[in-house]
Amino acid sequence: MNKKDVEFFKTLIAKEKENLLDKLGYLRENAMNTTVKDATGDHSSYSFHMADQGTDSQEREKAFLFASRESQYFERLELALKRLDEGTFGICVKCQKLIDRERLEAVPIATMCVDCKTEKKKAL
Repeated sequence: MNKKDVEFFKTLIAKEKENLLDKLGYLRENAMNTTVKDATGDHSSYSFHMADQGTDSQEREKAFLFASRESQYFERLELALKRLDEGTFGICVKCQKLIDRERLEAVPIATMCVDCKTEKKKAL
């Protein structure tokens, strides 16, 4: 991989990380910290309907799961940057062949070529 490609993928990964940070910030500010009282603007101490409480709880749990998934993706982007610095980015960890550029552009965290990834999925 030449210097131009390395810079291209570093920029691509940086943009992905920026987008993820925006999503995580939104989830933390709006979805994960919102209670029924906050959402309705009602600050009384009266209890709410159980269905409302259940929905609120489910929404917070869903937001937490999204945040967890996005955090894992962020960590994989960090590993991709490390591989770029080490010179191993774009090399399949299984067969040691080059991963197609189109695949890396679509999935910058890819560590396997399409053939090896397909083979792995079939084995599962």
